Amino acid sequence: MTDSQMRAVVVDRFTGPRDTRVAEVPTPRPGPDDVLIDVHFAGVSYPDLLHTRGLHQDRPELPFTPGWEVSGIVAADGAGFRAGERVAAVTLLGGFAEQVTAPAATVFRLPDALPLDVAAALPLNYLTAVFGLIHRGALRRGETVLVHGASGGVGSAACQVAAGLDCRVIAVTSTPEKGEAALRLGASDAVRADGFKDEVLRLTDGHGVDVVFDPVGGERFTDSLRCLATDGRLLVVGFTGGDIPTVKVNRLLLTNTGVIGVNISSVLRRTPDIAQRLWADLVPLIESGAVAPVLADVRPLDAAADALAALEERRVVGKQLLRIR
Repeated sequence: MTDSQMRAVVVDRFTGPRDTRVAEVPTPRPGPDDVLIDVHFAGVSYPDLLHTRGLHQDRPELPFTPGWEVSGIVAADGAGFRAGERVAAVTLLGGFAEQVTAPAATVFRLPDALPLDVAAALPLNYLTAVFGLIHRGALRRGETVLVHGASGGVGSAACQVAAGLDCRVIAVTSTPEKGEAALRLGASDAVRADGFKDEVLRLTDGHGVDVVFDPVGGERFTDSLRCLATDGRLLVVGFTGGDIPTVKVNRLLLTNTGVIGVNISSVLRRTPDIAQRLWADLVPLIESGAVAPVLADVRPLDAAADALAALEERRVVGKQLLRIR
C-alpha cells in the first residue's frame, strides 16, 4: 500500500452486506471547504445496509465506500480546522475507510470528556433524533413520546433525547429483552410491538401520545396514528419494517394530527449548515449525561460485512462500530 492508497470497505454490486469487501482505494483529496479526517471509529447504520442492496433513496454509483458517520483526528489544517483536533462528522458516504473528507459544516469538535468511540455513535442517529423531535416535531418538555424500534440505533437515540427533554417515553420493542434495554435508555414504559396500541392507550388513560417517532413503518403505521392525541405528530423516519404504509388523510383532519417526514440526509445535502445547529442542541444533552450511546459491538474494519449482516438479521441491540485504527 502506497502513500496514495488506503484500506476501505468497497461495495461494487448491490447484492447485500456479505458481498462487501476490504480493498485498497485512493486516499481522498479534500476540497477547499472540506476537512480531512484520520478515521478512528465508524458507526454502522441502517442506511449503510440499505446502500449495500441499492435500496436507499440516495443510491450511489458503483463502486463506493459506505459509512455515514465517523470520529477521528483532523489530518491537516483546512476549512477552519487544525491538524490534531478531535472531531466527529457526518460523511453520508466514505466513512468505512482509513481517511475520509467531510464538509466543514458537518464536522463537530468534541467535548474533552467525550471518548472517540462514543463520539462515532452520535452524528447520524442522534442528530436525526434531534432534527426529528425538536426541529420537525416541535417537541415540548413534558409531552409524551412513543418510540418504535426503541432498542435500535436511531430508536435508542430518540429515547435518550426525548427523556433528556423531560418527556415521558413509551418504548415499543419486539422482545422483553429489548424492552428492558429501552428502559435503561430512559424510557418510562416499554410495550411489545404486538398489540401496542391498546397498551399505549391504557398507559395514557385513553389520551394517546403527543409524538410518535417511527423508523419502522409497515403494519404498525395505522395503529401509530390511532395512538396520537389531538394535535399529535407522527414522525416518519424510515421503513425498517419493509413496507411503505399509506394514510387516509381524513383521519388527520378529524383529529388535527399530522404526519411529518424526517429525512436528515436530504437536509444536510441541501443546507449543511443546519448540522451545527443540531449539534449545538445535542451537546448540552451529552454534557448532562442524558445522551450516552449504548455500544453493542466494536469490530475491526475487516469485519464490516459481519456487522452489516448482524444489522440486517436484527441481532443488534445498541450501536455497532468499526475500529479503523
